Amino acid sequence: MNSSLQPVTDREFDEVVSVSTVPVLVEFWKPGCGHCRALMAELEGLQTEVGSSLLILTMNVDENFQIPAELEISSLPALALYRNGEFVKFVGGLGKQDEIVKQIECE
Repeated sequence: MNSSLQPVTDREFDEVVSVSTVPVLVEFWKPGCGHCRALMAELEGLQTEVGSSLLILTMNVDENFQIPAELEISSLPALALYRNGEFVKFVGGLGKQDEIVKQIECE
């Protein structure tokens, strides 16, 4: 799945999230998930819109198990918001760009 968003693995997740100076939004997805692809398209547009004020990552749950298990992710797609290296909350998974921004900003 080609995307302009940065993929992240279990191994590098903690380091990438903890060193980020901006909020981090992570989409958990898997190949063959239509809703995941639709959300990824929204996130690509959002990344273009917000630029460097938000880091958007994607994690393929078929290849990475540790972080999704820690977060007890049971349905896909899932969006997790982190600030200062810490998990903040899940963001509604099937939102449009403006809904996602509202949920992030209301923190």
